Amino acid sequence: MKYPKTQLQEAHTALLSTLRKCEKIDMAKQAAPQQTLLTRRIAALKIALELIQREIGGE
Repeated sequence: MKYPKTQLQEAHTALLSTLRKCEKIDMAKQAAPQQTLLTRRIAALKIALELIQREIGGE
């Protein structure tokens, strides 16, 4: 599916903001299941951001 460049840039900005917020969370204060969820969420956000960057053209 093809998305307009502006829409991809907006999605990138939103996901980057979410990633930064997730990375600020203190893992030590989280229970084990929440730590696992957070770790996986961060990994998924990084993958999504990389794929969006590729689609935009490596900017």
